[in-house]
Amino acid sequence: MNLLRAAGTVSALTLLSRITGLIRENVTATLFGASPLTDAFFVAFRLPNLLRRMFAEGAFSQAFVPLLAQARGDDSESARAEAATLIDRVATLLFWILVLVSILGVAGAPLLVLAMAGGLSRTPEAFDAAVLMTRWMFPYILLISMVALASGVLNTWRRFAVPAATPVLLNLSMISAGWGLSSHLDPPVLSLAAGVMLGGVLQLAIQIPALARLGLLPKVRLDLFRALRDSLRDARVRKLLAQMAPATLAVSVAQISLIINTQIASRLAPGSVSWISYADRLMEFPTALLGVALGTVLLPTLSSAHAAGNHTRYAQLLDSGLRLTVIAALPAMVGMALLAEPLTALLFHYGRFEAHDVTMTARAVTAYAAGLVPLVAIKILAPGFYARQDIRTPVRIGIAVLAATQAMNFVLVPWLDHAGLAAAISAGAWINASLLLFGLARAGAWRAQPGWAIFSLRVTVAIGALLALCLVGRPWLVWNLEAQSLWWRAGQTLGFVALAALVYGASLWLLGLRPNQFTRGFSEANIEANIEAKSAPPPAKP
Repeated sequence: MNLLRAAGTVSALTLLSRITGLIRENVTATLFGASPLTDAFFVAFRLPNLLRRMFAEGAFSQAFVPLLAQARGDDSESARAEAATLIDRVATLLFWILVLVSILGVAGAPLLVLAMAGGLSRTPEAFDAAVLMTRWMFPYILLISMVALASGVLNTWRRFAVPAATPVLLNLSMISAGWGLSSHLDPPVLSLAAGVMLGGVLQLAIQIPALARLGLLPKVRLDLFRALRDSLRDARVRKLLAQMAPATLAVSVAQISLIINTQIASRLAPGSVSWISYADRLMEFPTALLGVALGTVLLPTLSSAHAAGNHTRYAQLLDSGLRLTVIAALPAMVGMALLAEPLTALLFHYGRFEAHDVTMTARAVTAYAAGLVPLVAIKILAPGFYARQDIRTPVRIGIAVLAATQAMNFVLVPWLDHAGLAAAISAGAWINASLLLFGLARAGAWRAQPGWAIFSLRVTVAIGALLALCLVGRPWLVWNLEAQSLWWRAGQTLGFVALAALVYGASLWLLGLRPNQFTRGFSEANIEANIEAKSAPPPAKP
């Protein structure tokens, strides 16, 4: 199986999720604009989302899936029974812990909002709305964590479609609730919180038939104390908890930075949290597509090469991943930076999202775009450490980058306001990627392969052609909704993006770069052949 093809499937479903996510943000911007109340929603939604990233989809998934795969073994009846027992015990422990966390989150909502965004207290209506929406949405962490467990089971049994498509349901639920309930609730933004909870229920519900078909639907025990005792007596469950600790720390570094940035943004001009959130959603589109695809391909292949002791192949994989990052993320970075305003307007400039909001959001997009290349590169470089079972180095680097990013906030925020937060994140990404690359090079895991000089020259010339086109054509793009119709604006913006992609691709082609120069090295057959060749004994001498 070609791993790039598998990554393409994941990316296609990720693309669908990102498209519906952009539509969701478009609906939010159209109905509610950028105001203290939308700030309140983004703050309230960020709290359970933060825990989701730290535990459910981050530390938990990274620790649970390998243990489950080990328990599955050869998929015999006995191994399957062992795996089912592990799933039941983990599900029971996870369920009761998250019930407790949800109760504490609902009870402590005012303190949580103050810790996340104390600046909202300047607007009592916004603060009260944030507290109320936090109480509505905090149980989402329970739902989405059970979804993460179910997804881990399905992925282990190679049922990828349902887990990959699940995020779409949240987006569709929020879109439907925003349009259908906003006129019935006061304040109307509460409809988005209702949509989040509806989405969580649907995300969990769609997993149930798929698990039932496998005969692996978790059985959550309700006899609390005996159930927890039995779960904690299982050595595999204790190992899961032990492995989650460093993974939680690794994921928490980025989330701590997010908390601090939200706190700072809440103390800037009203709407700052919303402007940053809209810009972040726009930037997630290229970052997730490129990063998820490349990360999906690299981690298992790097692990295979490392296990076989094929250090040459390991270095080649990292090098190919970095070249793909440069050739794909660099033009995206240039395009996002120079076309930030028309792209922002095309996606969000409707209804209550005014021209001033477009300008403010576009400033954040431009600042974020400066870090697009290293943000994608991190998805390549971090697996280089994980495949070597080295989690500590990325954590140490992450902590250093966190300190550097917050130090830069002191300089950039007074100068650039909310865009300074995005600029500091971009600068931190460059530091992070550089330190990761240096660490891999020092460990001998990566070394530059031949051809980087001519490759860099070709890409530079192609980027120059793209840059010239954007600088010449950008002033002709009219993004203001009052000046042009929606369809004209969409046609000219998307047409210009297509033209820019064509110019860049044609330039690379004329300069001698071909797609198979980068993709053929990721074939699983090629990887296995290289590993076997490396591991095979030398031929006998005649």
